[in-house]
Amino acid sequence: MSSQYAVFGHPVAHTLSPHIHAAFGRQTGIALRYEAIDATHDTFFDALEAFAAAGGVGANVTLPLKESAFALSATTTERARRAGAVNTLARIEGQWHGDNTDGAGLVRDLTERRGLDLRQRRTLLIGAGGAARGIAPSLLDAGIGDLFIVNRTPERADALADTLGQPGRVHARYLADLPSLGEFGLLINATSAGRDGRTPRLPMSLLGSRSAAVDLSYGEAAIPFLAWARANGAHEAIDGLGMLVEQAAESFALWHGVRPHTDAVYEELHARHAALVTAD
Repeated sequence: MSSQYAVFGHPVAHTLSPHIHAAFGRQTGIALRYEAIDATHDTFFDALEAFAAAGGVGANVTLPLKESAFALSATTTERARRAGAVNTLARIEGQWHGDNTDGAGLVRDLTERRGLDLRQRRTLLIGAGGAARGIAPSLLDAGIGDLFIVNRTPERADALADTLGQPGRVHARYLADLPSLGEFGLLINATSAGRDGRTPRLPMSLLGSRSAAVDLSYGEAAIPFLAWARANGAHEAIDGLGMLVEQAAESFALWHGVRPHTDAVYEELHARHAALVTAD
């Protein structure tokens, strides 16, 4: 009998996670069912309980529910606690155990697939929600230089900086401060602003000839930010597809005890996705 898994989020119909986990299952010979379940903040708890009652044993969590998933986890890993956000749930002895594989997935994609050296890169993180919280600790562990956090709501940037607990290295700033912050070696868009097609209003001065710009979204949602980065001279413009595949592999390993190979799955999705995004 197949074990049951799901991804919860809103909206979630676009997600590639069911395809990725099905591919991992075929590769490893593990029988599983994996579905997408749309849930809002108001319906998430009940939807998750219904999923568990129906035999669900593991779940991924995406926007905008990662902080809610942390709050309802009975136990959490250290990396989830550092983030204050959960993207992976495992059912253990009738309770949900929360982990966060986002940061590990992003760092693996940037360093191993893209060949970026993150060490001492002055970094700008745009956004302070669950996605930003998931990656910030791993970026610090990977050896980036100073981390600047800006967010539409300044209080959330302040809260994330406080959570990270490195005041000499992590700095919360206002959006209005961006023109005066200078150049960054790494810019990461952890907001969902691109989903409505808006081009970001960011100063060119943030980018230099060796800057890498990363959007945690993929597909059409990543186009506005990456187009801005390319137009303004970024050395690399990277979407979140590789991170998605790598964090999924980390979740799969947590649930099944074996880490699948990711390159073939990434290449297939990248080729298919590129065709979709560039089609007339």
